[in-house]
Amino acid sequence: MGAKKKTAQTTPDPYEIGPLGLFQLVDETGAEVAPVPELPDGLAVRLLEAMLFQRALDQRMLNLQRQGRIGFYGTAKGQEGAVLGSGAAFEEQDWLFPALREGAIALWRGMQLEHYIAQCFGNGADVTLGRQMPCHYSDGPTRYVSLSSPIGTQISHAAGAARAVQVKGETHRIVGGWMGDGATSSNDFHAGMNFAGVWKSPIVFVCQNNQWAISVPAAAQTASETFAIKAEAYGMPGLRVDGNDVLACYHATKLAADRARRGEGPTFIEMLTFRLGGHSSSDDPTKYRDESIAKTWEKRDPLERHRTWLVNRGDWSEERQDDYLADAGKTITEAIHRVEEAGPVPVETLFTDVWAEKPVLLDDQADRLANEEMV
Repeated sequence: MGAKKKTAQTTPDPYEIGPLGLFQLVDETGAEVAPVPELPDGLAVRLLEAMLFQRALDQRMLNLQRQGRIGFYGTAKGQEGAVLGSGAAFEEQDWLFPALREGAIALWRGMQLEHYIAQCFGNGADVTLGRQMPCHYSDGPTRYVSLSSPIGTQISHAAGAARAVQVKGETHRIVGGWMGDGATSSNDFHAGMNFAGVWKSPIVFVCQNNQWAISVPAAAQTASETFAIKAEAYGMPGLRVDGNDVLACYHATKLAADRARRGEGPTFIEMLTFRLGGHSSSDDPTKYRDESIAKTWEKRDPLERHRTWLVNRGDWSEERQDDYLADAGKTITEAIHRVEEAGPVPVETLFTDVWAEKPVLLDDQADRLANEEMV
């Protein structure tokens, strides 16, 4: 008998896997478990570099907070694959509405590093004039819209923007909206999902399920079998993806983005990952969770997984990583120094960017401040 003809494998469809499965391309050892679709030239290496850069930047910014040089910071340690894998799938003209840990996407899209750092200092180098909490980045040129601290509010904002895109007939443009698993328990989640589902708006919702809504575990906030299955109640497909597999995150989000751009409506993607650090610099996770679980998830580190995959393909090496991290560290250090040299935000900016035409009352207050009559 002749040898059996080998059947060519194909990449599984995350839409067919659905909300109860788990779409994955590369496992925690760095081995392919399904064929990785063809990627744009250089994207795989760029994704690793961006994840390495973000982890180095997060650590430096957390150090600044511990030293009292900035007031607050939230790292994305352990979630870089979900952040950058999803963010890289959007195009330049798309509008993005992040949650707390998506700052790396702004940098990926071209936000200046000094503007990113200055936003956390809130000094004169901050283009938003110190008017937002640290980590609440916004960047007009990259269409990256600031989150608001009340949980989940960006979901409704994103849904509204997607509907606006429809009304304006901007068929080339879609919207991305991010949230954590805790935000699915908010009123804005229901309002935003329902609105997008009714209008079949061009939006991709990305839920980073890091399994902790600050100190509340996922099991204590939902009885649903998965977060992805919630999408069905709103008339849209729900996908569930290995959030520590950056290539799976990219591919699933790209499919959802393409679907939205074709006018086929919204998709909700749950990316299963884990927050290795605290919720923010104000949080101590050892007070409410068993840190042995974090040790287990460290073995599923998205950076190590993707690095191993690239090394196995001959596209990366330890020497190249050492050189890249040395350059990244120098870039971050120099940017921090330049930002810290800036003075405070000018006091006269208190009266700008509020009214198109400044009312007499504000003119009077501005004059009195200039004459040091106000404290």
